[in-house]
Amino acid sequence: MSASSSKRHPIYHGIRSRGGKWVTEIREPRKTNRIWLGTFPTPDMAAAAYDVAALALKGRDAVLNFPDRSSMYPVPASNSSDDIRNAATAAAELMNTEFSNGAGFEVNPSYQTDQFLDEEAIFSMPSLMVAMAEGMMLSPPRINPPPSDYSYDQYYTMGQSLWNHF
Repeated sequence: MSASSSKRHPIYHGIRSRGGKWVTEIREPRKTNRIWLGTFPTPDMAAAAYDVAALALKGRDAVLNFPDRSSMYPVPASNSSDDIRNAATAAAELMNTEFSNGAGFEVNPSYQTDQFLDEEAIFSMPSLMVAMAEGMMLSPPRINPPPSDYSYDQYYTMGQSLWNHF
């Protein structure tokens, strides 16, 4: 079964898409029970929640989505499903605040190749290129020669000069 038909994420472990959101759950070792970790708006948040639960249940040998972040994750108070769920939710929120840049929109680093992002429209690239090209076609400002009724010294020493300042 392919990843697209099962709605699993192509990169992250333990998460899947359901109704446009990302859900995650984890099976307890040597049991048939699963711990429901939650539903999240982004795959990164769901992956972070899964990582916390995997660390709590499987230890340092767990396969993680973000192994470099394992020391930053909250640790559940116990191995109860409620404590693991609460720590997983906290890790997901931490992931959400880290990827939010404070400008009122969220940055999603897990950009998928099947999505189209029109950078030219976002950055107004065509008009920027036209403006730059027009700027290069302008001639430099002309320096007019002094009028004929002024002497050279009068014309060029009307303002302050760095070289004549004592």
